Amino acid sequence: MFLGLDLGTSGLRGLLVDDQMQIIAEAEAAIETSTPSPGWSEQDPADWVEACQRVIASLKQANPNALASVRGIGLSGHMHGATLLDEAGQVLRPCILWNDTRSANEAFALDGLSDMRAITGNIVFPGFTAPKLAWVRAHEPNIFAKTAKVLLPKDYLRYWLTGEFISEMSDSAGTAWLDVGQRAWSGTALELSHMNASQMPDLVEGNAPSGEVRAQLLQDWGMSGPVIVAGGAGDNAAAACGIGAIDEGTGFLSLGTSGVLLVAKNAYAPDPETAVHCFCHAVPDRWIQMGVILSATNSMNWLSRNLGQPVSALAGALPDQVNGPSAITFLPYLSGERTPHNDSAIRGAFLGIDVSSEPADLTQSVMEGVSFAMRDCLEALKATGTEPSRLLAVGGGARSRFWLETLATVLDVPLALPEGSEFGAAMGAARLAACAVTGATPSDVMVAPSIAEHIEPRAELLDAYENAYQRYRQYYKAVAPLAAR
Repeated sequence: MFLGLDLGTSGLRGLLVDDQMQIIAEAEAAIETSTPSPGWSEQDPADWVEACQRVIASLKQANPNALASVRGIGLSGHMHGATLLDEAGQVLRPCILWNDTRSANEAFALDGLSDMRAITGNIVFPGFTAPKLAWVRAHEPNIFAKTAKVLLPKDYLRYWLTGEFISEMSDSAGTAWLDVGQRAWSGTALELSHMNASQMPDLVEGNAPSGEVRAQLLQDWGMSGPVIVAGGAGDNAAAACGIGAIDEGTGFLSLGTSGVLLVAKNAYAPDPETAVHCFCHAVPDRWIQMGVILSATNSMNWLSRNLGQPVSALAGALPDQVNGPSAITFLPYLSGERTPHNDSAIRGAFLGIDVSSEPADLTQSVMEGVSFAMRDCLEALKATGTEPSRLLAVGGGARSRFWLETLATVLDVPLALPEGSEFGAAMGAARLAACAVTGATPSDVMVAPSIAEHIEPRAELLDAYENAYQRYRQYYKAVAPLAAR
């Protein structure tokens, strides 16, 4: 048996699979996020440990024999979080999360240093780890002085599981301290941000062993052991492993809290000026390119909260087929934007609302606005020479046929709906665990799922949606200078 643990922003998910990657049991535990100041987003690492304990307890209750047979654990987690430890391995402050915007000034300063983009292959975004430490250095100098190790969220779980300070390349690529092409920490990038190599964990590939679960935990959980913990992956790279996107040109479009358009690459292909993320993949000699928007289904959650209607009811009020774009344009910049704008100041807007506008009109506009933002990501990827011919559609938003048809038509790219429901980050983590334990070749384990259905672009509506997309782009150019004031 193999266990995939995916530490998400809202909770931790555990997936127990057999050696054929068939699901035996699954469990989830919620995790709270605190916002002590506007733009701040933090979590207590102790809550991750508690959530992991609850997930393991649920799995043990559901199938104790299967849990006892676990031979490997894979870890996935939300990226960029800064977990600061002192010399004794004690947490110094709450983890600053990926969607925390307090370090925008520090990110701008680091990004302006001539070597940073060349080394890391990326813009230094405010959500990345390095500017968070620069903020701590400026505003919490006593804590900065005590910082002996900086761990990413899933790597803190690894430390608790194994006692080892280890990370892997896909997650570490989002720190702005990694030489992404060389898949190693950069002494120059660390020095530019007043850090040093001793504060970094050791690195392994995601499909390699990183340690073994501590004896006390094996006893507590009824595992016979030994249980190897794989290097694992950042959440998007893990999802790519779960969906079989590890070879050149394979990829997916994910409509989760954030939106991701990811394509695997056989070679390092950075182009930071496009605001495309170029990170290491979780398997050797592979990289990924990603366009990322910060509010995908989160835009629907925001609309639901303000209209007082469940997301399911709002989405259910729309037809299965699109019949042309809305007259209302929604800018989904509720928390700023990454690709392609790298704009932490921009905020969302409805433009073109009318006295006759109904909740269904606003819902359609939100889905279209997110689709236009994903088109921005696609155009940024195209500027690097990456042109996917098909994308797998995953995430909560993929349940809406209307949204999928909108996306396919806006992108002018066919979308494929995988058969079944489990091919996400937890499955990717479990697959990485299987590779670490058995030594299997990743391409033999990380196979693509069967396809249930293809969603084709609506050819007769391409021009109408193209015009609506161009209007969307003009609205951004008009609103952005006002938001910056």
